Amino acid sequence: MPEETPKTLSHFALFAFKDAYWSLSTDERAKFHRNWLTGLRAAAQKVDVYQVFPAEDRADILVWSALPMIENCDTATFFERFARATNPYRGYVQITTSLWGYTRPSQYTRTRSMQEIDPFAEERKPYLVMYPFVKTTDWYLMGREARQGMMNEHIRIGKQYEDITQLLLYSFGVQDQEFIVVYETDDLPHFSDLVNELRSVDGRRYTLRDTPLHTAIYHPAEETLALWR
Repeated sequence: MPEETPKTLSHFALFAFKDAYWSLSTDERAKFHRNWLTGLRAAAQKVDVYQVFPAEDRADILVWSALPMIENCDTATFFERFARATNPYRGYVQITTSLWGYTRPSQYTRTRSMQEIDPFAEERKPYLVMYPFVKTTDWYLMGREARQGMMNEHIRIGKQYEDITQLLLYSFGVQDQEFIVVYETDDLPHFSDLVNELRSVDGRRYTLRDTPLHTAIYHPAEETLALWR
C-alpha cells in the first residue's frame, strides 16, 4: 500500500522585535526568550525558530509550528495555545505575517515523494524558503489530463534537484492564498537555479501570485533567539 502524506497543520509566523524590547536588560530578554519558547512549545508538537533579518527588513524571526490533525478541534486548540503563549509579550514583539495550511495527499502523484519535508524531523536544513501561492481560474477550469501533463513536467524538474525538499500546504477557504509552498535546502544558489528553471514550464502561465517570498536561516531555537540578546 503506497504511503500517503498524513494530515498535519503547519503555521508560519514572522515576528519583529519592537523598540520596547530593546529597553529590556540582557537578563530580561533572556527570561522573555525562555518563557515565550516554553509557551510556544506547549502549543505544538514541533516548533522551530529561524533567523529572518537581514534577509528581509520587516521581520526578525520566523516561528514554524507543526502538529498532527487528529480531531476537528485541533486547529482551534493550537490557535488558543499560540495566542496564550504570545499575548503576554505583544508589547515586545509584533507579528508581521501569519501563513498556515494543511497537508494532504497530492492528486498528481500516487506515492509520497522522497523529497517531501517532514515537519516533525529533528534535523533541519540550513535554509528555508516559504511563500503563498495562487493559481489562475483557468487552471481549475482546465481538464484533469492537461493539468496532469503540466504537473508531470514540474515534478520531473524537481526530481533533478534531489537535495532540495518541499512541503505543500493547502489553504483553500481559510486564508487568502490557496497554497503555501515551503522548501528546505543546503544551497541557496542551487535553489535559485531550480526556481529559474521552473519559470520556463508551461504551467507557469497559470500562476497568479507566488509572492512575497520569505527566506530564513535555521539555528536551534535558543541560538536563534540569542542573536537578539
